[in-house]
Amino acid sequence: MAGVLETVNQRTQLVGQNRLELLMFHLTGGQTFAINVFKVQEVIAIPELNEMPKSHPFIAGVTNVRGQTVPVIDLRHAIGMGPIDRNLAENLIVTEYNKSIQAFLVGGVHRIVNLNWEEILPPPTTAGDTHFLTAITKIDDKIVEVVDVEKVLALIVPPETLVAEEILDSEVLEAAKDMEVLIVDDSSTALSQMSSTLEQLNLTAHVARDGYQALTMLQGWADEGIDVSKKLAMVITDAEMPEMDGYRLTSEIRADSRLADLFVVLHTSLSGRFNESMVKKVGCDGFLSKFNQNALAETIQDRLRVVMAMK
Repeated sequence: MAGVLETVNQRTQLVGQNRLELLMFHLTGGQTFAINVFKVQEVIAIPELNEMPKSHPFIAGVTNVRGQTVPVIDLRHAIGMGPIDRNLAENLIVTEYNKSIQAFLVGGVHRIVNLNWEEILPPPTTAGDTHFLTAITKIDDKIVEVVDVEKVLALIVPPETLVAEEILDSEVLEAAKDMEVLIVDDSSTALSQMSSTLEQLNLTAHVARDGYQALTMLQGWADEGIDVSKKLAMVITDAEMPEMDGYRLTSEIRADSRLADLFVVLHTSLSGRFNESMVKKVGCDGFLSKFNQNALAETIQDRLRVVMAMK
């Protein structure tokens, strides 16, 4: 227990400071890739892999990690670079996303770097929407590409986006036609999933792809004299995003008297182990793990009922 609390304390020290740690690795080529350390459980040498008949082409097999059967994903293959050369593959990166454990087959794993999110930039818009990156940065004069793991996982196991009929409240749905929500996420896959839920709830969605863009949007409305807390029923934000993360975004919202009353929910694929401390520290009103369309719909409808009662 002491070890867990120590880890929580160490990691929550970064919360609200717009900082992150990246694990850098190669996919048996010259390019350098990275993922957020928060999502990494451990890095291990490649153990024996067992093949899974009729599994998805990106699944290299399954293995046992600390008594748990874990699917192993060929990350190079999944992001469109072709299958990894098994003779050159070196490591498994064991991760937790969306309350599930999976490992990624990679080449050399290098080091962890501590960066400011302001140093992390979104991919150029001219790159289109077919790439598998959420961000890019430069370390030691080399480009480092941050992988959109949510998009990879959605290809292998497409998420269910249809909200269960029994969850939908007709009275709330009718009132929702006049309500607006801001959703913030750097993953096009996550934005698409959330937008689908909001559409089923009859809500108007405003979209921002990082915390800085969201804050600029919110402050722009406030500068125009708009009461933003009345304009928006809520803000739903991811945690890790280029330029400004969701924790810093929430802190900035709370620090601006014109925005301070906004209802903010953190919606993230990060492990739930640390989120209670994080949410409390920055002042979020709630936390949701990605992606569960029914849980998201219930949380939104609960908030809309409160808004309806205030009118």
